[in-house]
Amino acid sequence: MEIHKDLEKLTIPNAVVTIGVFDGVHCGHDAIIRRLLDVAREKKGEGVVVTFWPHPRLFLTPEGAGLKYLSTLREKRELFDKKGVDHFIIVPFTRELSNYSSEKFIKEIIVGKVKAKHLIVGFNHHFGKNREGSFETLKSLAGKYKIEVEQVDARVVGNQNVSSTRIREALNSGDILLANRLLGYHYSLNGTIIGGKKIGRSLGFPTANVLPKERYKLIPKDGVYAVYVNLGDNTLNGMLNIGLRPTLSNGENGKSIEVHIFDFQHQIYGKDVQVRFVGRIRDEVKFSSVEHLVEQLKRDKTIAQDILSAEG
Repeated sequence: MEIHKDLEKLTIPNAVVTIGVFDGVHCGHDAIIRRLLDVAREKKGEGVVVTFWPHPRLFLTPEGAGLKYLSTLREKRELFDKKGVDHFIIVPFTRELSNYSSEKFIKEIIVGKVKAKHLIVGFNHHFGKNREGSFETLKSLAGKYKIEVEQVDARVVGNQNVSSTRIREALNSGDILLANRLLGYHYSLNGTIIGGKKIGRSLGFPTANVLPKERYKLIPKDGVYAVYVNLGDNTLNGMLNIGLRPTLSNGENGKSIEVHIFDFQHQIYGKDVQVRFVGRIRDEVKFSSVEHLVEQLKRDKTIAQDILSAEG
């Protein structure tokens, strides 16, 4: 997959294009990408994804300041590459671009720069200043700019349309199983292992502290999870705690993300890891003693191993 950041240097033959933020690159986006690639092959062209960075909501709404991404730009790029997309175009989202009308965006960017011949959008796609552009807008502009347009129906799971918003809600409530079902893969977090106070080691459950690489990445609800840990070429089993560690520190050191990797004794400070969330075990709890905490950790490990075995 070719990655493009300079719109002035694009030379894509017979471009079949889709546009959007695609946060999460979830299963609802899959139908769009499959259709994109089918049309590209039919027309002997190339499949092109046009996305924006940063997320437009960071510019356009007051609540955007607290927005958390389902996928970082790097994760998004990797997901599209795996799906077989030919070109990934990253359009910097600026104040100037936010003031483009829908027609100006189609004329200057999609047709003028990308030179799209065929445009495919999702069921609820809106674009242009104040999101005034819709699929009806595209149909009205198609003849004028000599471009074919089509819309892909929504993907429905549990009688509701799949959306990035619905996935965020699932993660914020700790419903990892629903989030993974809507994504079509395990929700993941990329980070670097940093030093901690090594208290877990004294309890028989050594942990590695994970520092997320992107501060805008959404962290699931506090609690204990069964996880896979991708370390280099190895996939390891473990359990992870997100929270304040109330039994050990009373929250005085702030929230942490700590993973205990099963049957693993190696030194990995400074290493990059990817944690993939498989199942949620419980809420974080303050125990009456360290001994009670250790007993619960043993039960947590058994539950986590069962969850991961069922996956395998």
